[in-house]
Amino acid sequence: MKVFKNEYVEAYIYNAAKHGNIESGDMYFIHSEKDYFICAIADGLGNGVVARQSAEVIPKTLEHYHHESLDDLMNRCNELMIQKRGAAVAIVRVNFAEGTIEYSCIGNVRLYILHGREQMIYPLPVSGFLSGKPQKMNSQKYKYSIGDLFFLHSDGVLLKSPKATMKSSSNALELYNLVKDSAAGTSGDDATFIACSLLQ
Repeated sequence: MKVFKNEYVEAYIYNAAKHGNIESGDMYFIHSEKDYFICAIADGLGNGVVARQSAEVIPKTLEHYHHESLDDLMNRCNELMIQKRGAAVAIVRVNFAEGTIEYSCIGNVRLYILHGREQMIYPLPVSGFLSGKPQKMNSQKYKYSIGDLFFLHSDGVLLKSPKATMKSSSNALELYNLVKDSAAGTSGDDATFIACSLLQ
């Protein structure tokens, strides 16, 4: 388990390779500035080393350009996928001053937001994957409240009931432990997730 915490967010990260593989084809990125928090998951097509070569483009790119818009970041990552296998990618930015969560995704990396302990927000991702070919990006933005949870995961994490799982978790650590115990690594694929509480 990796942990990130500051006065605004608390995040717990799980990342495990497919059984039998040394390297995971999933990669993640976590970073915070004084006015925003940004995280991402990239799921390289296939598994093992070849998948990782595609997925690692995303954290390397975001490390240098995390201040750019999500659409610009996705386009940058897409351009770097030429002659690679490709990857499903999702990026989330929490803007502290605006009180918003912004999300952009190509492929099967899912985001769930539990707003006000009752309302479940499930933004629909754009189908496909980053491959170097032109893509139409679709950033979506939502208001959040103190205490809201969000959960970002690759398709190696199988959640039967995301809403029930999140509603039974009072914070990100409880959500992390629930998913780790019940859903992570059960699909026979690389598995990565980020469980996050919004603190203010």
